[in-house]
Amino acid sequence: MENKDLDQYRVKKAVKLSQIPTLEDFGTDNKTLKKELEDIREELGKFQDKLYAHGKYGVLVCLQGMDTAGKDSLIREVFKDFNVRGVQVHSFKVPTELELKHDYLWRHYIALPERGKFSVFNRTHYENVLVTKVHPGYILGENIPGINTVEDIDDTFWENRYRQINDFERHIAENGTLIFKFFLHLSKEEQRQRLLRRIRLREKNWKFSPGDLKERKLWDAYQDCYEEALNKTSPEHAPWYIIPADNKRAARVIVASILLEALKKYKDIEEPELDAEIKANLETFKQELEKES
Repeated sequence: MENKDLDQYRVKKAVKLSQIPTLEDFGTDNKTLKKELEDIREELGKFQDKLYAHGKYGVLVCLQGMDTAGKDSLIREVFKDFNVRGVQVHSFKVPTELELKHDYLWRHYIALPERGKFSVFNRTHYENVLVTKVHPGYILGENIPGINTVEDIDDTFWENRYRQINDFERHIAENGTLIFKFFLHLSKEEQRQRLLRRIRLREKNWKFSPGDLKERKLWDAYQDCYEEALNKTSPEHAPWYIIPADNKRAARVIVASILLEALKKYKDIEEPELDAEIKANLETFKQELEKES
């Protein structure tokens, strides 16, 4: 990723998804992309050690995308060199009975990273302005005061929800959480091919659900909702990045590179200095241990 303009993927002004490419391969082969990712994730792993020792920031990585966009494999490959205790992955699916007894952001608050750690949200709080906007009937299950029918869910309701999400992210950013949001931008044709592979390959059958085809029929509605969310919720402290996702290996390299480049800008993230008295006696401690042999 040397000499690549990573800032081109960041949402800084109004975007139109239909005009943004879904494919990037950097004119290179999979072997080269694999090696490049290995080098980047090794550096990310080392950074995570420093982040843990420093203990003042947490890092939140949010992944959104249509079905088959490659979220699971990206998590597996990008974070492979992390200390397992330093990263937690949360997959947010249909809210549980307990979660529905709280406001929609509650389950995301309690999954935020501790200081010194990474949290990866595989699907995120944005499901609450994506799947629920495509299927507004789901909102009724939240038992919100004043929302008794689908007709009660108007434009003001959605504008308030965007505001609440922005407020949530500003609050956690101001309290030490570094936020990265990645939209894996997949083409409809590539999704079709990936769904076909799930059907054709026996070892992939378990991933296929007829529900995927029902949701695919709502492709345009989802694209409109993603576009609106990207345009309304990409402030400086919690930016969105639109990642071309038709080539999985390239997508992983782009995400890993953005993370590494942005995190390296935090020059205050360093291992803490040893207590002066301990540091002054390191030689004594070393000699004591060496004598044991």
